[in-house]
Formats: sequence, structure tokens, C-alpha cells
Amino acid sequence: MKITVLVDNTPGSNTKAEFGLSYFIEHNGKSILFDAAQTDLFLTNAHALGIKPENADFIVLSHGHYDHGDGLKNLQGGNLICHPSCFVKRYGKNSRNYIGLNQSREELAARFNLITSAKPYDLFDGANFLGEIPRQTSFESQATSFSFDDGSPDFVMDDSALVLKTDVGIFVVTGCGHSGIVNTLEYAKKVTGDDRILGIMGGFHLKHNNLQTQETISYLKNNHVKHVMPSHCTALPALAEFHRVFGIKEVRTGDVFTF
Repeated sequence: MKITVLVDNTPGSNTKAEFGLSYFIEHNGKSILFDAAQTDLFLTNAHALGIKPENADFIVLSHGHYDHGDGLKNLQGGNLICHPSCFVKRYGKNSRNYIGLNQSREELAARFNLITSAKPYDLFDGANFLGEIPRQTSFESQATSFSFDDGSPDFVMDDSALVLKTDVGIFVVTGCGHSGIVNTLEYAKKVTGDDRILGIMGGFHLKHNNLQTQETISYLKNNHVKHVMPSHCTALPALAEFHRVFGIKEVRTGDVFTF
């Protein structure tokens, strides 16, 4: 399994960055473009790295926020999978800035083989899109800084993740982790039937070294997770605590990880 960081918040030596996330994943002879960030930067960085995301077997959109899906306007064709609620109009609760996708369901369906699923969906042998993730913990997804068009709270129920199966456990890739990292991992274990967690990578949406961060760290330690790789929307106070506990390194655009 190989994961190349096409876009993250931090630039690499020879690759640029923007606020957003995009990974190119190679596993079991197939390839997945996981999110497409905001602009065409994911393509620019990919081509500099010798990667062609436009040839991916699958495109997975983790959720319907601009910093994960607006870059899709730079692609044409392919199998695109996401939760059916990715296309709702959504805003910052306080700023009222629009933060949803810049393309409608109809526009994307005209250019891609669009597959929407709220249930787990098998991409291929060894890779599952989780669909809608149950919110079961008492310390995750309890508040939100987002709202819908009518001002009601948006808890980003379309937030999903990708789970990759290996001989030594599951590896989970998140976009922002709005569902909660523990909720996501527990559901990944249930969907795959494998309680062994090899690793987790992506946005953790932890902003402070608070109860949620501490409970997440305890869960990862108790489950003996070997690879803990928070990035993107994980803020510095939480990242510092993850570094203290796990000795993590900063994830940067252009990084290549092989597991």
C-alpha cells in the first residue's frame, strides 16, 4: 500500500500547498484519488511527482466541503463515490461564508460515473468506502461550527472515510474526521470484521488539547495503532499532544508513505 500526499496544508521541498487535502492511494493493483482539495494544485503536484490522478480507478470524496471537493472541476470522467448528502448548501455558522461544493450533483453526474451511498460500499478487494458513520461516542460530534441555508446546525453527516484492508490490520484514511476519529475507527472495524488497526491518516478535526483529543489518544493507544498521522484540519495544540505521545512527524505535500 502506497499513499502519496498531493495536497495538504504544509508544502514539501518541491511541492506547493493550499488549505485542503488530496491523496493518491495505490493498493492491491488499483488506484484511488482521495479528495481533490480546492484548485488544480493536486494535478500540478501529482504531475511533478510522476502521478496521473486522472487515470485513477476510483475517486473518493470524503465529504462536501470546498477544500476537499472543489478541485474536482479539473477532472473529467471516472468513478466518483461519495455520500448522497455531499451536495447540500452549507455555510460557516458565524461567518455565513459558503463552504460547500462549487458544483452540483447534476454537474458532477454529467462528468463522472457518480455513485452515492450512505451504506458501506466495496470499491474493490481490500478497499471500502464507509458511507455514513454512526455517531456513538459521548465526546465526538457534539458541537459544530457549520450551518445549512436555513441557519440550522450542520453536523456534516456526509463525512465518511476510506478503509484499506491488509494482512496485518486495517488502515483508515479520513478527510476531516467530522464524524469523530473513534467513531470512524469503530465503524471501520465493524464493516471489515477486523479489530486490528494498522493506522489512520488524514484530517482529525481536533482543535485543542481537550477531552476529545485525550479520549482519541487513549483509544489509539489502547488499540495499539502503529501509524498515527494527523494532518490538514488538526490544529497545533492537538498536534503538539500527538507529537508528545506518539512522536508524530508533520505530514507535508509531496510525502510518500509505504505500508
